[in-house]
Amino acid sequence: MFGILCKKSRLLGFCLLMVAATVIADEQAMNKLVIGSFSTGSLTGWKAKEFKGQTQYQVIKLDNAQVLKADSNAAASGLFSEQRIDLEKTPIMNWRWRIENRLAKADEQSKSGDDFAARVYVVVSGGLIFWNAKAINYVWASTSPENKTWPNPFAGDHAMMVAVRSSLDKTGTWYTEKRNVRADFKRLTGEDMPYIDAVAIMTDTDNAKGKATAYYGDIYFTAE
Repeated sequence: MFGILCKKSRLLGFCLLMVAATVIADEQAMNKLVIGSFSTGSLTGWKAKEFKGQTQYQVIKLDNAQVLKADSNAAASGLFSEQRIDLEKTPIMNWRWRIENRLAKADEQSKSGDDFAARVYVVVSGGLIFWNAKAINYVWASTSPENKTWPNPFAGDHAMMVAVRSSLDKTGTWYTEKRNVRADFKRLTGEDMPYIDAVAIMTDTDNAKGKATAYYGDIYFTAE
């Protein structure tokens, strides 16, 4: 049917638009790399990493969509997905998240205050020399202002923290994020990272013995 329509000159413009739209859609699909497909109910490829106690993770339905729920009670464990991601092709990490409560005020730059209701982070492996690993933690801060950056109190400048959200942002509300991971690595570490090796999620409350509930939507990388 589409071929017949294209033979009629008066519909040629329409046909060309349809073809162009298809090409653009295909290009966009090729430049979208999904890491966390929670909306499909899947946790395929995600593994648990326990630091202290267990944060409970499960896919649930909320606001007519399937999302990942995290419940932490004085615990710190995360989920991570190991996959090499080419930052030259898809440098932009996209995700959405929501928290239900704020943590008690604490010095987030100290070991005793290194707790976050939600964090999404990216890791560059150090290979056999594990201490050469590098990471950026994108966090929902309780006391640090938005856009504040600092070295992780446990890992030093091998893991840089970035306050994407703060106490000024509403609880019980979804926020959508876009971060240029390659640009952030260059700005925070001075290194031009061509790739990362893993993405992780963590809701942790072990240091201050608090409680937190958070939700995470799909995580994916795009060209822009």
